[in-house]
Amino acid sequence: MKLKELFRDMNCQIHGDGATEIKDLKYDSRSVRKGDLFFCISGFAEDGHKYAPDAVKKGAAAVVVTEYQEHIKVPQVIVKNDRETMALVACRFFGYPARRMKMIGVTGTNGKTTTTYMIKAVAEQAGRKVGLIGTIRNMIGDRVLHTERTTPESIDLQRLLKEMADEGCEVLVMEVSSHSLVLKRVYGIDFDIGIFTNLTQDHLDFHETWDNYIQAKSMLFEQSEISIINIDDDSAANMMGAAKREVIKYSVLQPIQYAAKDLELTHEKTKFTVEIDGRDLHIEVPIPGYFTVYNAMAAVVACHAAGIDSYCIEHGLKQMKPVAGRFEPLDTHGRDFSIILDYAHTPDSLKNALDTAKSFAPARVVTIFGCGGNRDSSKRAIMGKIAGERADFTVITSDNPRFEEPGAIIAQIEEGMKQTGGEYVCIENRRDAIEYAIRNAKKDDVILLAGKGHEDYQEIKGVKHDFDEKVVVEEILDRMAPAGK
Repeated sequence: MKLKELFRDMNCQIHGDGATEIKDLKYDSRSVRKGDLFFCISGFAEDGHKYAPDAVKKGAAAVVVTEYQEHIKVPQVIVKNDRETMALVACRFFGYPARRMKMIGVTGTNGKTTTTYMIKAVAEQAGRKVGLIGTIRNMIGDRVLHTERTTPESIDLQRLLKEMADEGCEVLVMEVSSHSLVLKRVYGIDFDIGIFTNLTQDHLDFHETWDNYIQAKSMLFEQSEISIINIDDDSAANMMGAAKREVIKYSVLQPIQYAAKDLELTHEKTKFTVEIDGRDLHIEVPIPGYFTVYNAMAAVVACHAAGIDSYCIEHGLKQMKPVAGRFEPLDTHGRDFSIILDYAHTPDSLKNALDTAKSFAPARVVTIFGCGGNRDSSKRAIMGKIAGERADFTVITSDNPRFEEPGAIIAQIEEGMKQTGGEYVCIENRRDAIEYAIRNAKKDDVILLAGKGHEDYQEIKGVKHDFDEKVVVEEILDRMAPAGK
C-alpha cells in the first residue's frame, strides 16, 4: 500500500514521496525490515524518535514522527497523536478485519478472562467459529497462540484480527485492559458489544488515581454499539455515562429485567435462573463461587444480545471446561486435603476467592500469596488484612518481585496482616512456601494458591524463571509418601 493511501484523510503532513510503497508496519526498530513503515512512539521511559536512524539503516521506507527529524532522509509523516494514528493506520493497512467479525470486548478489574471463555463456549455451542484474545492465551477456534499481554499493541492486534478473520472466525471476544484503552491499542475498532464486569483497586501504579482508572475503563463504551453493564458495581454510572448507544443492565442484587435469581452455590458448580424473552433460563456453570454468577450473567446477556438462542446459552455454559488458573482444583492424588489454583492478585479477587473457599471448606482455608513488584504498592497491606480476616492460616511469600526486593514487599503485606491477629508465616521463596503449606496440611484443609494462576514463570530482576505452580505442586507431591501411607 502506498504511503499517501495509508494516511488518506488523516490529520498529518507527508514530507517526501507519498507514492512510497509500504510492505509492513513496525513500532520496534529491532524488527524493522526493508520497506517497512516505522512508528516513532513516545513511551513512558524512552522516546521512539531516537530509534528512527536504526530503523532507516535496517531498511525502513518511511517513518512516522510527531516532530520533523532533520537527519532522516526517508519520507516522514508528521502526526499530532502518534498512538491514535498508529491504530488507525493499522486498521487500514490490514483491511479493517474487525468489521468482518462480531466484536465483543470485556473490561473490568476481575472476571474478564472467565467471562470471555464463557462467551466462547456459548458461541461455539451455537456453531460459530470464535477467536479469543486475552490474558492466558489467544485462540483461533481450538488453536492456541502465544500472548505477551492481555491486549496486544495496535499493530499486533490488527495483524491478529486479520489472521482470525481470514481463518473464518465469526465472533471475536477479547479482554480489553485499561492500559490498552489509554494507550489507544483498540482505537478505531467499533465493538458490537462492550461488557463491564466490575471495578476494584488495581493498576494505580499506571493510572495514578482512582478517577483516572474509572475514566480509562469507561472508554470502551464510547466505542461500543451495545454496552452491557453490571449495575451492582459502584462505577456502573460512570460506564453508562460514557456509553454512546444502547445500554443493557444486569444484576444479581436488584430486581431489573436481567437479574439472576434462585442462586445455588456448591463446591463444584454455580446454578441460577435468569429470565430471557419471557422464559426462565436455568444456568449451570462448572465453576464455584458467587463471583461466577456475575461472570455468567455478563456472558448470558451478551450472548443473547449477539443473537444466540437460549438452548445454546444454557448448554454452552453447562458444558464449558474449567478456565486455567481461575479457581482451578488441582489433583492431590487421593490425599485428604484440597488445592485450588487462582489468579487472585487484587484485594477484591483475593476476598472473593477466600470467601468461596470458606463456603465449602470442611476444615481450614490456608492461603499462599504475595504481591507483584513495581506495581500498585498501596494494595499490599489491604491484601494482608483480607487474608488475615478470612483465611485460617496464611503463608506470605513472593509473587513476581520484578526489580523490587521480595522481603520489602512481604513486609508491606505484613502491615495489613498484623492488624487482624490472623495466623501466618513468611517464607520468601515461593516454592518453599508451597511445600510448607502442603507438608503441614491437615485433614480436609483447602489450600488456596493465589496470585499467579495460569502463569508459568516468576519474574525476578528482569528475568522470567520457569515456575508453573501445577508442576511445582506435582513435584512436591511426588516427593511425599503416597496417600494413605
